[in-house]
Amino acid sequence: MDENASLSSEAEISLIEEAMARARLKRMRAKPVRRPPPRLGHDVRKLLRKHAKAGTTSISKLKDDWQSLVGEEIAKFCRPEKLTGSKAARTLVLRVHPAAATRIQHESETIRQRVSVAAGGTVTKLKLVQGDLGTSKARTLHKTRALSGDERAALQKGTDGIENPKLRAALLALGEAVITRET
Repeated sequence: MDENASLSSEAEISLIEEAMARARLKRMRAKPVRRPPPRLGHDVRKLLRKHAKAGTTSISKLKDDWQSLVGEEIAKFCRPEKLTGSKAARTLVLRVHPAAATRIQHESETIRQRVSVAAGGTVTKLKLVQGDLGTSKARTLHKTRALSGDERAALQKGTDGIENPKLRAALLALGEAVITRET
């Protein structure tokens, strides 16, 4: 029986030693070494490579160069909104002043060619969207001046015989627009 007792005590000692060794390993085990973050230059190069491919033009570049691309007269009445489509066949969406839409439509092929050359030949279509250009400067088709008191009195006198108030107001507005327009 002595042998069985000595074996069981040896087994107990080895179990205790094993438990102590596990506890010691748990406390003293080294932390895993983490890789340092990648360098900023690596990320910047990836971004630049992605956005600076040949033949691509961003809408912000078009907006910056718009006046020099299409000319001052056309730039007064329209501006680029966005580029859509694939790289091979892009569509340029233009925001156009409603009163100048037919003129811009007439000039659309010239505008498309100029923008396509600047964009590396990728703009194949123009889409015109009429609306406010959203700039702080008021864009008018014609220069106007203020209406003088004598001119206003003459307009009032000329429309006194008109019974319909809506028609009278419309004719007054038309007369004022015609008189104040500078050529």
